[in-house]
Amino acid sequence: MSRIRNWFPIGTIVKLKNMKKLVMVFGRHQIQSSSGKKFDYVAVPYPEGNISENFNVFFDEEMIEKVIYEGYTDNEDQLLRGKLNEIIEEEK
Repeated sequence: MSRIRNWFPIGTIVKLKNMKKLVMVFGRHQIQSSSGKKFDYVAVPYPEGNISENFNVFFDEEMIEKVIYEGYTDNEDQLLRGKLNEIIEEEK
């Protein structure tokens, strides 16, 4: 049985395990081009933001130690979260 993900909104700031720097989510269900691996999230360093693609941080939900701030969500975001869960189910 699969688990339905809540998916943190864009703009969510998290502390990752084994990483001192906070990061801000800017994408969900992302593929890292260098490895071809899928990750739950891609983020940039906080508060710096986008420096270059070399500083993008790809991570999965279980790597989150603490949510510092949850980003903005609305009906459109809620619909997208549902679609992401559908996509995950289809990929299995």
